[in-house]
Amino acid sequence: MGQFAWEAKTKSGQSLKGEMEASSKEAVISTLEGRDLIPGKIKERGKGMDMEINIPGFEAGVTGKDLAVFTRQFSTMIDAGLPLVQCLDILGKDSAIPPLKKALLAVKEEVESGATFADALGKHPKIFDELYVNLVAAGEIGGILDTILTRLAEYIEKAEKLKKQVKGAMVYPIVVLSIAFIIVAILMLKVIPVFAEMFNNMGGELPAFTQMVVNWSDWFKGNWYIMIAGFIAFVVIYRLIGRNPKGRIMLDSMYLKLPIFGDLVRKNAVARFTRTMGTLVSSGVPILDALEITAKTSGNKIIEFDIMRVRSAISEGKTLAEPLSQSKVFPSMVVQMIAVGEQTGAMDAMLQKIADFYEDEVDNAVAALTSLMEPLLIVFLGTVVGGIAIAMYLPIFSIINL
Repeated sequence: MGQFAWEAKTKSGQSLKGEMEASSKEAVISTLEGRDLIPGKIKERGKGMDMEINIPGFEAGVTGKDLAVFTRQFSTMIDAGLPLVQCLDILGKDSAIPPLKKALLAVKEEVESGATFADALGKHPKIFDELYVNLVAAGEIGGILDTILTRLAEYIEKAEKLKKQVKGAMVYPIVVLSIAFIIVAILMLKVIPVFAEMFNNMGGELPAFTQMVVNWSDWFKGNWYIMIAGFIAFVVIYRLIGRNPKGRIMLDSMYLKLPIFGDLVRKNAVARFTRTMGTLVSSGVPILDALEITAKTSGNKIIEFDIMRVRSAISEGKTLAEPLSQSKVFPSMVVQMIAVGEQTGAMDAMLQKIADFYEDEVDNAVAALTSLMEPLLIVFLGTVVGGIAIAMYLPIFSIINL
């Protein structure tokens, strides 16, 4: 028996892929055709460059992309009329992601034992969060599980796209500054000491700027390990603060107040809030439950408190727009559009439109931020490296003049 990676299409043209254990390629084709699928590429795992090595403790987790692909495939199978247990069995056995494979087969057993699909998913919170479970529950109750799963897949795909945009804005300056640090470290440890020794052999007094750079190089050579230890300590302390409830509140508040990135964080929060709320409300989840789920999945404690305050106000009989207008996170335009949505009875559609608008705003903000930082980082890098180069050549110019 071998492990085969397969690709196939449904009769409606939907592409599917996965893995299965079989004795031969012919057996895989036969199994796929038995599921009313049209076989495509089939490749045996574990041969040549395709071999996978799993190290205990380093297995890949379930990413948002993996979850979106699974949800999309599951929706297609349910829409095609396949029984729930059979869908779980097929996708569980064919999954190439060990944590997801294990969870799906466990969910299948729970469903076979009489549990609802949502309850079974709820036992795996690391993979299926509260939003996912509640939407599935709404789909089961309303008999529209395939529609709900399609909405879920779209929601996860858009959320992942938004996350990548924000991460891209953060990663770019970190990468450039890291490269700058490596270049400066090489200059300080390897290049400047050679020049310093040459200048010492020549005798004479070095220019003040050159002497300052040489002093920095001497300090760096003797204390580089302190800088590395300090950086590691900073990362550890930052992570510890983030895990502490009070520390997390302090950090999340700081993120929103940052001069350049704060606006990006705020727009991302608005897009995430409206997308999540719109998906939940359109799927039939009660607004109080939807607000609680949205608060827990907001990713920012300040915004979470704001949303829970809004929830408390609504439970007392107020509209959604009224308490939102008192928030410092949500712009007045968002509040006005939500108020219009409440008055017209189309709040779910209005929330989705706001989410589309702010996702575009995040995209534009990331592009503008990248365009702004590129010249600033180039100037910074040029100043540092150029300054060191000038410092090393100043004594040579003095010697030439003499």
